[in-house]
Amino acid sequence: MSEHVPTGLVMIYTGNGKGKTTAALGLAMRAVGHGRRVLMIQLMKGGAEYGELRAARMLPGFEIVQKGLPTFVKRGNPGPEDLRLAAEALQVARDALTGSEWDLVMLDAINVALDFGLVDLDDVVKLLELRRQDTDMVLTGRAAHPELIRRADMVSEVVEIKHHYRQGVPARKGIEY
Repeated sequence: MSEHVPTGLVMIYTGNGKGKTTAALGLAMRAVGHGRRVLMIQLMKGGAEYGELRAARMLPGFEIVQKGLPTFVKRGNPGPEDLRLAAEALQVARDALTGSEWDLVMLDAINVALDFGLVDLDDVVKLLELRRQDTDMVLTGRAAHPELIRRADMVSEVVEIKHHYRQGVPARKGIEY
C-alpha cells in the first residue's frame, strides 16, 4: 500500500501565545541537523540583538534575513519604510521559493504583516502557489488569515494561558529576543 506523502509542506504557527517564532526556529534547527538548507525571512523585525541571528551564524545551512525596522509598526497605517521593507521581504521570498538554494523557507511574522496592511493576501497566496513542489514553507505570526489556514498542510495555534509579561517581568535576552 503506497501512501501519498507531499514533498513540500506549508506549515503555519499562529495564535496569541508566545512561541511561534521559537517553534519555527526549532524546526529550522531540526532541518539543518539533517543537512537541509533553511532561510528565515523576518518581517517587521530589525536589530542585531535577536539571539537567533547569532545562533544562525553558527549553523551551516541556516540564514536569517531581517526586513523590518527596530521600531513598532502602526497597525493599519504602516510607514513608507515599513512598506518598502515588506515588499523587499516578499521579493526575497519569491527568489528563495523558486530557486534551488533553500529546502525550507520561513516567513516570520508574515501573518502580522498581512494583518497590519504591510502585504496583500493575494501576494502571500502567490508565494504559496509559486514555490517549488519540494520546498517546505513556514508562516508565523498572530492572526493567520483564514485563506492561508485553508491552504496550509499543518496549522498549530499557540494559545496564551499565562505570560510572565502580565506579572511585570520584562523581555529578557535569550528568552524574548
